[in-house]
Amino acid sequence: MQVQGSVALVTGAERRLGRRLTEELLRRGAAKVYGAVGAPNGMTTPGVVPLQIDITDPASVTAAAHAASDITLLVNNVGTYGVASLLDGPLEDVRALMDSHYFGTLTVTRAFAPHLIANAPSAILNIVSVRSWLHPRGGTGAYAVAKSALWAQTDAVRTELEPDGVAVTALHVGYLDTDTATQFGPAKTDLTTVAAQALDGVEHGLIEVLADELPR
Repeated sequence: MQVQGSVALVTGAERRLGRRLTEELLRRGAAKVYGAVGAPNGMTTPGVVPLQIDITDPASVTAAAHAASDITLLVNNVGTYGVASLLDGPLEDVRALMDSHYFGTLTVTRAFAPHLIANAPSAILNIVSVRSWLHPRGGTGAYAVAKSALWAQTDAVRTELEPDGVAVTALHVGYLDTDTATQFGPAKTDLTTVAAQALDGVEHGLIEVLADELPR
């Protein structure tokens, strides 16, 4: 699909990568960009339509889907980071990561899928991670498993939506220049470059985009 003239919604749009994605969408000529954020007044980028959403609250997601029924591109960007070991970490922390990355993303996708089908050709971009494949030490097992589950979900959703004209792309990234990545060493991937690669992938109908050297 073409970004120019599209109507896009980006979750987590107030965060660093989310902001870069909204900016790149506008630069490429998107007709409308919704910035879905967790808190009121969280979206300040000029030209972006703010929309409040809590992806772990089905009622909030349903309301957002009703307000943005014209979308042709859904970007599932939001997701929490947490340190929790699968074997001895608090089970509620493990559940919270799954609720955010897996069930939260699925809730958003299910709510917007009817609109994407009605407005096809359309697309979904899921922000996954190199952690889908790489499980470092240091109590990040639960986070890695949640990202792996999101990767599997992305592939399954792609299969289900393909007959309806909805393409699904997974963006796999390493350590981005974000607040949560500051603890993982000095080499960070530029967010503007990642946003451009992600939308290139959407426009070319790629199944996966490997945005930097680590996932490649």
